Amino acid sequence: MFDVSNSTLLLWGWLVLALIFFAAEIFTAGFVLLCFGIGALAAAGLAFFGLGLTWQLLGFIVVSSAAVLLSRPFAERVTSTGPQSVAGDRVLGKRAVVLQAIDPIANTGMVRVGTEEWRATSVDHSTIAKDSIVEVIGVEGVRLQVRRITGSTTNQPLN
Repeated sequence: MFDVSNSTLLLWGWLVLALIFFAAEIFTAGFVLLCFGIGALAAAGLAFFGLGLTWQLLGFIVVSSAAVLLSRPFAERVTSTGPQSVAGDRVLGKRAVVLQAIDPIANTGMVRVGTEEWRATSVDHSTIAKDSIVEVIGVEGVRLQVRRITGSTTNQPLN
């Protein structure tokens, strides 16, 4: 009926494997599976020219390794998540003036950092009086977490 040689089976096997790698790459990050797909295509090319399984495996390994090494700088540049100063992150470590007393029981508190006004909570869950100077320690949702700077008043300069 069908006369299928081993080399034809290997060719189709490599092609199917390449398609699987390419499809799986869509759902992952880092471009590694793409490199294996390119290696599988190289092995399929060797199978097409009638080279044995050993040569095909060697071609797969060499081409995949080369593709991984050559794609790393590009993959790291594309997938890196460098430091982003967005939202409250840009005010971390800065000093602020308390505009409305920070009271954890009443769930109130407002501070000014530079020219921006933020809702705030105390990291140690203490009450901080109006006009006190605080330091921004963290961000929780849309509220800044602040810590009182002992002995500070609004007469002192902010940094």
